[in-house]
Amino acid sequence: MGKWYENAVFYHMYPLGMLGAPKVNEQTEVEHRMRKLIPWVDHVKEIGVTAIYIGPLFESSTHGYDTRDYKLVDRRLGDNQDFKEFVEYCHKNEIKVVVDGVFNHTGREFWAFQDIQKNREGSPYCGWYQELNFQGNTHYNDGFWYKAWRNCFELANLNLHDGGVREYLFDVIRFWIHEFDIDGIRLDCADCLDFQFMRDMRSMTEAEKEDFWLMGEVIHGDYSRWTEPGLLHSVTNYELHKGLYSGHNDHNYFEIAHTIRRQFDANGGIYRGRKLYSFVDNHDVDRIASKLNNREHLPLVWMLAYTLPGIPSVYYGSEWGVEGRKEGPNDDPLRPALELEGLQKEAPVKELPKLLKALGTLKKECPCLTDGVYRELYLRNRQYAYAMILGDQAVVVTVNCDDAPASFEFPNPVGKNHYKDVFLGCENTAECDKITVSLEKNSGRIFLFG
Repeated sequence: MGKWYENAVFYHMYPLGMLGAPKVNEQTEVEHRMRKLIPWVDHVKEIGVTAIYIGPLFESSTHGYDTRDYKLVDRRLGDNQDFKEFVEYCHKNEIKVVVDGVFNHTGREFWAFQDIQKNREGSPYCGWYQELNFQGNTHYNDGFWYKAWRNCFELANLNLHDGGVREYLFDVIRFWIHEFDIDGIRLDCADCLDFQFMRDMRSMTEAEKEDFWLMGEVIHGDYSRWTEPGLLHSVTNYELHKGLYSGHNDHNYFEIAHTIRRQFDANGGIYRGRKLYSFVDNHDVDRIASKLNNREHLPLVWMLAYTLPGIPSVYYGSEWGVEGRKEGPNDDPLRPALELEGLQKEAPVKELPKLLKALGTLKKECPCLTDGVYRELYLRNRQYAYAMILGDQAVVVTVNCDDAPASFEFPNPVGKNHYKDVFLGCENTAECDKITVSLEKNSGRIFLFG
C-alpha cells in the first residue's frame, strides 16, 4: 500500500472567495465564516474525495497571498480554533488536509517588512528580502527598493538564502503541524523557490510527520527538476491541464495522447514513476465549464482527469459545472462565493457529482489507476482508448468527442475473457483478442478487466 497522497482524490478550496469574505482585510473582529465549510466536508466525502487542499487561509491584507501573519488564520475566515476544528472534522471523516505555503514573498504588512520601513538600515531584517536597496524606491515611496514577485510590489520577495528567514519559515511549518495537524503543503510559486530550501523543508517535514506531502505550483519547465528524490513529492501538471481542454475544443485527442506519451510512457516517459497533480481548473485559470466550446465534453474531461496517470483534483464548484472567466487581471470571477444547498438543489450540470463519485470509487478500488502502466489502445482525432494496467488487472477508458456516434476496435489489454462496464455494471465476454466498443456522440465508457 502506497502513501495516502499517491491514490488521493483532492478537493481544492479557495476559502476567501468561497465564503464571500471582504476583498480587503480592514475588520478588527473575527468573522467565523470557516464553520460554514463543515457541510462541504460531508459533500466532498460523498463524491469520493479523500483530501482537501485549502488556501490561502493565513492572515493577509487582500487576496490571501500577501501574508501578514503566518501563525494566524485570516480573521475574515475565523480563528485558529475554527481551523483546528475543521481539520479535526476532516480527519474524523478520513480526509487529509493540505494548506497553502506562501514562502516566496510576504505582504507589506508583515512584521519584518514593517520593521524595515521603521528602522531602515538599522533593522535586523534587512537580509530577509531580496535585493533590498536604500538608494532606490518603488511607487509606494518607502525610500527603498526590493525585488517583488512579477514586479507586484505588494508582494515582497523573501531571501530564502538567509538563515533567519529559513529558520522562521521552518518554525511556521512546525507550528502548523503541531497546532493544526495538517498533512501537507502546496507550495505557492514553487518555480521561484530555492531548491536547497525545498530540500531542507522535505527533510524537516518528514522528521515531523513521516507521510507529510509537499506539492509545488510549477507552470513551465521540466517537472522532474522539482520532483527529484529528496525534493517535492509532486507538482501541478499544467501541461496536461492545457491538453484536457484544448484537445476537446480542437477535436484533437492526439494532443492529449502525445502529452501522456511524453510524460508517462513506460519506454521513455520523462515523468514515469512520478505522481503529478492533475487538475482541470483552479483559482488562477478560467473554469473548465467556461473553457470548453461544448459543455457535453465536461464528462469526458473528468473521465480523463481521474484515470490518466496523476493525482486528480476538483476545484470547488466545478463538480457542478460552475462557470468563471478572468476579467483582465481580475481573478474574482474564478473565486465566487457559493452556497452548498443551492448548488445541490439547482446546479448548472446536475449529473456531474454522480459521475465524479463513480470515478472516485473506481480510483479507490482499482490500484492500477495509481500504480498501473499506461498503454495506448486506439487513437484518432475524435476517439481515444487507453488502459492503465497492473498485473492482470486493467482499467480501459474509451471516449468519443465527435457529434456523431462511433465504433472502433481495441486490443484486449490483459487477455482476460470477462470484463465489466463500470457505469452500466454489466458483464461482457471477449470472444477474441480484439474488443469492439460503440459510443454515443460526446460520450465515454470505462471497462474493468480482471
